[in-house]
Amino acid sequence: MNDNLHAEDPKPDDSLAIAVRDMDINDLAPVYHLGEMLFTSDLYPFIYRTWDQWEVIGLYNTDPEYCLVAESDGKLAGFVLGTIINKATWTYGYILWLGVNPEFQRRGVADNLVDRLVERMIDDGARFMMADTDPENLPAVKFFTRKGFNNVRRHVFLSMNLSKHEYYGKLIAYEREKADRAVWKRPRRPSKT
Repeated sequence: MNDNLHAEDPKPDDSLAIAVRDMDINDLAPVYHLGEMLFTSDLYPFIYRTWDQWEVIGLYNTDPEYCLVAESDGKLAGFVLGTIINKATWTYGYILWLGVNPEFQRRGVADNLVDRLVERMIDDGARFMMADTDPENLPAVKFFTRKGFNNVRRHVFLSMNLSKHEYYGKLIAYEREKADRAVWKRPRRPSKT
């Protein structure tokens, strides 16, 4: 799960009304741009590479019931994007992305989003809920622990630069040779007889 939480506990603010609702088509761009602002390469080098507009559009198209936004006075306060995974004997709820606008952090936005998503997934038969985050994101780990997620495990993430792989170099060389061999021939005009 990819999230950007910098708060452990919400701070009370009675003047702030947070409304959680289903994400709609008009929310796609604002959610994407908020995620783009939150999931940066300096904070989350690997998550940054997976956050793109297709993440938002894809989940909105496949799992719209698990795509929620929080707003206050018409301003996007945060979002949660989730999915249901059905296995033979279990149905799992999975929080894929959770982001809170920095202007609204420590105000219960993430709590409201996760609570609503958990309720919805329970209604839809989920018996188990999953979330993951970068183990260095201690505020997120503390947040999910406070929300009742437990059994914390570290996950090893490995990567490989394929441009340095032997096959990649062979493929590039082959494509260059193929391009060099290709000779463009102008089509002949039909003869006038």
